[in-house]
Amino acid sequence: MPSPLGRRAVLRGAAITSVGAAAAGALAPSSSAAHVADVRDRGTGRPLESPRPLDGRPAPDYDYSRPNRLPQEMTGYWSKTFDVGGTSRSAKVYIPAETPNRAYWIVLGAPEDMTASAFLTRSGWREHADRAGEGLVVLEPGAAGWGGPDAEAAYLDAVLAFHQSNPYYSIFGEHYLVGYEGAAPALERWAAVNPLRVIAQVYLASTGLSERFLREVGSFEYDGTTDGSYTPVELPEDLDRIRRDEVVLPTWYIAPQREAGASIDYWRVANDASQGGRRDGVLGSVYRQRPGSDRWTTSSSGPISLVAVQPRPMKAASRGTTGRIVDFLGAYTRYENFFAYGNQLMERPDLNKMGVEVRTMMVGGHPREYLVYVPSSAKRQWGKMAPVVFVWPGNTQTDRLFFDSAQWWRVADEHGCVVVVICETYAASAISVSHRDSDEFYRKLRDVVLRRYDVDPTRFYSTGQSAGSGVTQTLAIAKPEYFAAVASTSFAGGPDGQGRVTLDGTPYQASGEPIPNYLIYGAGDLSFLAGTLWDDTQNRLDAWADYHLGVNGRSLDEIAEADAVRSGWKNRFRTWTWTTPDTEAPAVKVSLNEYRSHNNTPEETPMLWDFLEHYRHEVAEDGTVTRWWSPSGFRNPADEVQITS
Repeated sequence: MPSPLGRRAVLRGAAITSVGAAAAGALAPSSSAAHVADVRDRGTGRPLESPRPLDGRPAPDYDYSRPNRLPQEMTGYWSKTFDVGGTSRSAKVYIPAETPNRAYWIVLGAPEDMTASAFLTRSGWREHADRAGEGLVVLEPGAAGWGGPDAEAAYLDAVLAFHQSNPYYSIFGEHYLVGYEGAAPALERWAAVNPLRVIAQVYLASTGLSERFLREVGSFEYDGTTDGSYTPVELPEDLDRIRRDEVVLPTWYIAPQREAGASIDYWRVANDASQGGRRDGVLGSVYRQRPGSDRWTTSSSGPISLVAVQPRPMKAASRGTTGRIVDFLGAYTRYENFFAYGNQLMERPDLNKMGVEVRTMMVGGHPREYLVYVPSSAKRQWGKMAPVVFVWPGNTQTDRLFFDSAQWWRVADEHGCVVVVICETYAASAISVSHRDSDEFYRKLRDVVLRRYDVDPTRFYSTGQSAGSGVTQTLAIAKPEYFAAVASTSFAGGPDGQGRVTLDGTPYQASGEPIPNYLIYGAGDLSFLAGTLWDDTQNRLDAWADYHLGVNGRSLDEIAEADAVRSGWKNRFRTWTWTTPDTEAPAVKVSLNEYRSHNNTPEETPMLWDFLEHYRHEVAEDGTVTRWWSPSGFRNPADEVQITS
């Protein structure tokens, strides 16, 4: 009897033996074929209440008593109707009581032989959602059952457009898809058209899509178009464009029909997977992304994806089936749902197994959430003096979302740093968060970290993305004594005409004191970061550089634009560095990622740490700040150099 499949088993290929059988030869089992044993299929669960209508419902009120949770009034079971070409269709939404803002959501295409309510209960999906704090969207068949994938396209577009942006709940931004029987081809069609928006997909008893459709949709090439008001990216003429059929997307077929052969081949090629499958007791034939794969969307994580084909059927309304699907989906996360060259499939961390602490404290009169990750490597590498990175997510992002998407946990595991991620609070609406009371939050959080954990107070660092970079960079100007160094992405600026900077609506006078500072931004970033420091456009990027170069006694003309150092995947980074006078210690550093829009990429996270780790500082009673730089990152006590006093 196969044991439950763990997420690490999916990624690392545990308990797999070679059989060398092609998937096509294992399709369409007879109706008498044995089901995979449902070892977790126990009980039926409590029934769902009748769904409440979302149609015409007012937006929820703010609920500051629930830090990083969707409003209490929105939890429960809901129904939403859609006009699809003059026909009324419906979908169901289930929001568990403890669903965070921008949580992971699973989109389910329900089977025809039971109601959505019965399916959620009998299958264990409702139970999983409650346990994990993950939302569910249930696509329902029409009055005549599920139509073909083209016939259902408008319905899926309507439901998923609402799901991605509505006043009632917020989502991670990427989807897990699970399609049962007639719903499977419709969901797969949406995934083939929108692969950047899908983390992983599972289809049961699917007939798949036609080879002609897949060939047409897969040939689409992504250009440098960016979302919203971001700067368009001018891709080099000789750069091979990413095609839709080159976007890596983990896929599992369970008991596919014979017609699904074209779909299986399509996803195997998209995942750059091997032609020969290896046998797994749960997944079936497994086709893993080949070693050395050059797919853009796994450039940071490596070849972690796969396509699996299990010829034996599994019961749809089964906790055992659902548990295995959850294990498969939960191995992966993804971020950047619009710009292909910044999109990355990654390993999803298991916060519970890793011992990540999710805590709250009172800030500005309301409870606020933050998380702390102390890797086992911290004590092993640093004893009781581990460095600490304070992480400020971007606007609307949460601590949990950014912990997964930025992959700071990987840096922590490798280098032994403690990671503290600040969560925002409700801002534009009751389901949207942003930074507030940041100075108070940091000071209280700093005291808690010093009191509770074995850390080095001289090696506190700050980083952030977008609005979180704004917090980091503002503190670097107004209160540089807080940190040994700062390094952030996609937001910058300098003092105004009165020499002030503003944080959360409060003005502060610029200190005029130096702090080691590193900024990474994208060629397709915010409009006020467009270009380089050497062009004729003056914007916030130039204001940032003017201030920090000035307080370090450096000037822009000491380095030419042509002096950039190339690095990274496809040489995507151009980096310029100004050192502290009379030392080799970087004082101001800036990198342009030529192949991304506004969202940071996980490739940038270790670059930020590689800058931060070399600095420490001490603050005297009179406020004097002394800083040191260590080429070894303080692993060699004899190599540190004093750079300011």
